[in-house]
Amino acid sequence: MIIIYLLVFVLNQVEFLDKILVRFLDIGISGATIIDSTGMGRTLTHNHDVPIFGGLGKMFENCHPNNKTIFSVIKTEKALQEATKVIEEEVGDINDLGVGILFTIPLHSVVGLPKNNTKENK
Repeated sequence: MIIIYLLVFVLNQVEFLDKILVRFLDIGISGATIIDSTGMGRTLTHNHDVPIFGGLGKMFENCHPNNKTIFSVIKTEKALQEATKVIEEEVGDINDLGVGILFTIPLHSVVGLPKNNTKENK
């Protein structure tokens, strides 16, 4: 059984977006969807109806106002590893506060992917 993956990366430092996407092309990933997103910290700290007390306010202090979420269906485990490496090389340690969050989900059924001979398919 072939497993295809969904890579999801919430990018807080949006200045890295174009570099990541160009590097995705370099490794054969030719498709991604990017949406504007807003994190919980931004929502809570800028919604005047929600009180933020003490330590909770400090936790969201370094949150970026807006972020981008990248979705990409990745066709091989090797391409998934390369995509993760690209992201880490561009943004630095993802575990650092305020960088973003990256996760993948195995997909058991995908309809609508083009059948082409890109590097990612191999």
